[in-house]
Amino acid sequence: MIRGRPAGQAVRAAARAAILDAWAVLMPTECSGCGRADRALCTACTGALTGTPTAAFREDLTVWSALDYSDVVGRVLVAYKDGGRTDAAPALAAALRLAVAAAVRAAQPAAPAEPAGGGILLVTVPSSRRAWRTRGFNPVDLLLRRAGLRATAALRPCGTVADQVGLGRQQRLDNRNGSLRATRSLVGSRIVLVDDIVTTGATLLEARRAIRQAGGDVVGAATVAQTRRRHPDIYRSRETD
Repeated sequence: MIRGRPAGQAVRAAARAAILDAWAVLMPTECSGCGRADRALCTACTGALTGTPTAAFREDLTVWSALDYSDVVGRVLVAYKDGGRTDAAPALAAALRLAVAAAVRAAQPAAPAEPAGGGILLVTVPSSRRAWRTRGFNPVDLLLRRAGLRATAALRPCGTVADQVGLGRQQRLDNRNGSLRATRSLVGSRIVLVDDIVTTGATLLEARRAIRQAGGDVVGAATVAQTRRRHPDIYRSRETD
């Protein structure tokens, strides 16, 4: 039975590919990474979403990100978040899983190398009410589910947040200040924050403030991608922090 499994998987994969090819003929779509006629993501753009987690710092918060938010990655993420291109979710989820695993491993090196191991909770940044009405889903929660991970609902939005696009670092920090609140006491909880994109870190720092206020300990953060500060933002989602 075990010997026959790889062959069976290959047959199923070939059948699935044939079905998708046929569907692409009937309902043609464009790759959200390069715009080429394809199904969902082309092979080259899928490869561009295969990353290696690297650590960066926003103040004293360590943020692990699997990808650089530019070129293909930027286009795919914006299309996923703001264009309804959830067909990219599997590839983005794989990148996020790597980043989460790196954040957990750094926070607790002796723990098993599982993304949600060591008694650490994964807490996502909730979408604003406006974004939820527009999208109908939380992009980060969806990616975590596709990665086989579970988020703990510990934060909720409060107040009004202006569009972040075009704001400088201090303006983004001021804009986010007080915009999140913990839903319950988090005393004794060790938490890795999870988001899709980090630029200045304003949203993650606000999430940490809210969690600390509720007694929790933020031991790190993980995102799909980061915008490197030495480069301007080319592709921006309206909620990129």
